[in-house]
Amino acid sequence: MRPFVVYWNNIPSPYIVDRFNAMADRKDIEFEAWFNDRLVPIRSWDVDETAWLCRYRYLPATRIGCWKCHWPIHILVRRPDVLVSLYAEPSFLVGWGIAKIRDVRTAFWCQVTWDTWVKRKAWKDAIKRFVFSRVDATLGSGEESRRFAMRYGTPPEKALCLLHSIDLVHFQKGVQALRDIRNCEREAKGLKGIVFLYVGRLWWGKGLNYLIDAFASVQNRSEAPVSLLLLGDGPEEESIRTRCTELDAKNVVFSGFVQKQELPKYYGISDVFVFPTLGDPYGTVVDEAMACSLPIISTRATGEIGDRVTDDVNGYIVPEADSVALADAMYRFAENPALCKIMGMISADRIADRSLERWAEDLERISRSLLDGAGIGAFFVTEQLAFQQSFRNRRAVDRDKTSTRPWAQAVQ
Repeated sequence: MRPFVVYWNNIPSPYIVDRFNAMADRKDIEFEAWFNDRLVPIRSWDVDETAWLCRYRYLPATRIGCWKCHWPIHILVRRPDVLVSLYAEPSFLVGWGIAKIRDVRTAFWCQVTWDTWVKRKAWKDAIKRFVFSRVDATLGSGEESRRFAMRYGTPPEKALCLLHSIDLVHFQKGVQALRDIRNCEREAKGLKGIVFLYVGRLWWGKGLNYLIDAFASVQNRSEAPVSLLLLGDGPEEESIRTRCTELDAKNVVFSGFVQKQELPKYYGISDVFVFPTLGDPYGTVVDEAMACSLPIISTRATGEIGDRVTDDVNGYIVPEADSVALADAMYRFAENPALCKIMGMISADRIADRSLERWAEDLERISRSLLDGAGIGAFFVTEQLAFQQSFRNRRAVDRDKTSTRPWAQAVQ
């Protein structure tokens, strides 16, 4: 009999829908997606259920004062074998409690959080310790997430890894289709020289004020032209535009929010991806940029960034809230454009195994390990840790290969 697995998320973001669609192709498992809301005010994604392949539900909700509660009543109608969910809202905890009573195997999706984004409160931490020590597993995107879960009481053998994935084919094909018209697209948008790209919300927590300061510094230092392309919308757009005017930063292009279908074009006309965040749990846009063969400049306040970026190999990791360090990293590319292609190729190689099919296969294996018992679950953890070690070994090989090249020595 096929196990019945439910994954309960807050909203149908494009990257999560892609993963759920991959689950629909798994013939040995019955999969269903649950969502709290179709849309939320701070997100501008298009939602088109007609393109979804997976079975899904939107949970009923009631509003009690300022609190909107979503009710997982379907657990009472049909018992899942495995329930994977978030945990940071009361509705998820209610659903987890009902699932435990009904003897459902449960797992929380868990990622590292940062103090700049999240206000730590003793009562919240107490709840987290209670549920994390009793859930059947936590699923995180890497070793940092595992350590975060274990800090709140998850036993090591139950802190599992479920690596993030993206639609690699979509991004790679989109960039390839742009090759013959790349220069024309850049000219049409007024982009000159090395193009630094940011994709995300225009919000203080993303560190955009430090990015603008860093870009203005690079522009003043560099003899060659440079451009900054900003994709996204958010409450800080006007203040960012004002800052650009104050610093006399030129060649800054605001392109607004861009849907997934059009994103590869913007990655394709850019040279370097910059992620100045002050505290992102992961930053899937980094993976998208890597799939499009871009080198990465990211702050260290990005979850699992060390598994994806290595200094002087496929980019640079800088301290958060440090415009000087960010400018120095950007200046290296401005002064040595050859780095963009060389490091970008390494980025693409590193992300090549983060496919949707891989994610779906891993989720199915995790689900079966939860149903088969703790022993197999522990074996699965060992297997995943071995994979992570092989990934680190590959990074070491990349570093050794590049450290002897003239360009690598020149920028050290």
